[in-house]
Amino acid sequence: NKDFRLLNADKNTVPEIFKKYAADTRIMFCLAKVDAEGRPTSGIIRRYTGNEFFLGDDGMKFKTLGGSNAWDSKKYLNIWVCNLFGRSLDYATPPGGPSDKDGLVINFDVFGSVGNLRPVFNKGRTATHEVAHWLGLKHLWGDEDCGNDEVDDTPRQKSYNFGCPSFPAVTSCSPNINGDMFMNFMDLSDDACMNLFTTGQKNKMRGLFAMGGNRNSILRSYRCDSSFASGGPMPQDTLPVAAKKVVIKLYPNPVLGELHIDTDELTALTGKTATLFNSTGKLVKKFVLQSNKETINLQQMPSGFYILKIGDAGEQKSFKVIKI
Repeated sequence: NKDFRLLNADKNTVPEIFKKYAADTRIMFCLAKVDAEGRPTSGIIRRYTGNEFFLGDDGMKFKTLGGSNAWDSKKYLNIWVCNLFGRSLDYATPPGGPSDKDGLVINFDVFGSVGNLRPVFNKGRTATHEVAHWLGLKHLWGDEDCGNDEVDDTPRQKSYNFGCPSFPAVTSCSPNINGDMFMNFMDLSDDACMNLFTTGQKNKMRGLFAMGGNRNSILRSYRCDSSFASGGPMPQDTLPVAAKKVVIKLYPNPVLGELHIDTDELTALTGKTATLFNSTGKLVKKFVLQSNKETINLQQMPSGFYILKIGDAGEQKSFKVIKI
């Protein structure tokens, strides 16, 4: 998240000439709190395997081959951490690949920043690099001699860099004296020497979340919110009739335009104050309900997660509302 939001501490080491290209992609990730079956989860599965190692043939993505099956790639980014054969680091599926193989594969000793890791790949940048592939970015050299990565603000370069080059790293392919942008996350420099995505790379990745884009469905996945997880059956209501629980219905939810509030109890809503808060807790709408059947127009509200509260103090009821 720090790398994608340009919050990484080492961004200050970007050469002055390239600083104007460094971008906050405004893309963030979370560990899932709801699994593929709708149950609470930590977002992490630890699975025993009899395989000493895996080849780059996707065996780790299938339980029948000693791996672990993918979760729905329309809702999750799958990351398989395992022992890859030889000194392989990682690979990722580009947008539009088979859903049962969609995600990243990362060798256990280059994943994260904690534990017994390979010294030059110990700051988590392997995952940063592969997530960017998952979001459609190419290597800076376009995987060919002086190739094209299809991003305008990354200078053309002859091939990949490794280690920690000195600036400027000029080759016969360099367009000017500034040379390669070897500190870009899409080169192969050491973790300690890569620290930026460009505005062009940001736009290319974010484009996948647009309507019709290959990753658009991820925006409508609410697997970060544990309140969407299913639990055990609720106990039967044993309250006396006089204290019968009032059932208030909201529909449709998720909502695109008009949200309906409804109850069978004639006086349950009339005169109650309703307040709508956005995901940051800011009050965005407040009104008094006039009957037991009300309609709120949310057409102009930004998409996202909201909390609707009806009533006051001890009688207040809260509802989650998803605006799409």
